[in-house]
Amino acid sequence: MDDLTRKSYELRRDIIEMMHNSRAGHVGGDLSVIDILTVLYFKTMNASPEKKDDPNRDRFLLSKGHCADALYCVLGERGYYDVEEAVKTFSQFGSRFIGHPNTEAPGIEMNSGSLGHGLSVGVGMALAAKLDKRAYRTYVVLGDGEMAEGSNYEGMMAAGHYKLDNLCATVDLNRLQISGTTEEVMDSASLADKFRDFGWNVIEVKDGNDCKELTQAYEKAAAYKGKPSVVIAHTVKGKGISFMEDQASWHHGVMTEEQYQQAVQELEVALR
Repeated sequence: MDDLTRKSYELRRDIIEMMHNSRAGHVGGDLSVIDILTVLYFKTMNASPEKKDDPNRDRFLLSKGHCADALYCVLGERGYYDVEEAVKTFSQFGSRFIGHPNTEAPGIEMNSGSLGHGLSVGVGMALAAKLDKRAYRTYVVLGDGEMAEGSNYEGMMAAGHYKLDNLCATVDLNRLQISGTTEEVMDSASLADKFRDFGWNVIEVKDGNDCKELTQAYEKAAAYKGKPSVVIAHTVKGKGISFMEDQASWHHGVMTEEQYQQAVQELEVALR
């Protein structure tokens, strides 16, 4: 494994432990998005605990806020806090690591969870950077099921209109949501065309769980001028755990002890 891929699988181990401890969380989406978060925080973004108050730090918004579990693990491993606190206390009474991103946890830029809000807020942040002549970039990660929310299309239109080339959205396109496939619930097959029609630079990543492909995509996005960019990452829900992969039932599920042990074993094998 290259370093980023190894890091993403180590983070999968944190996620599995967190889900087992809390008996909560959205494990399928966590495992599909974790490679995206790994590349952004450990390779692409100008963001770190030392720069948390720097006005020129890059901004990150997890619009698909139900996958906060994955983001908490990434921020902990990145050094914003002790990852063990997040893993052991997630979703417990009195914990600052609740079920959706909140600014009580260091490194979180915005409370999210009500789907469809992140992109519009990201547009505002990117526009503010332009007006203030700041160098920071804004990154927003959305779920493909979330793209049924109409507010996203207002955000897409505004970003294209203002030519926000300092804005990069990512769609975690794992084709599954809580009530079935995205094709059945609300078809998102033409997302690339929709973004292009609103004036975006579209970068499709065929394997959205491949850290090398993602790294190249974000490099292309940063280099592109005159339009906002979107990375459409074709991912696998539950990636890395055989019995979870491509299963809508693991949008939100609680592992039995046997399933937990199997998941741990599979990740240990992958990391050898």
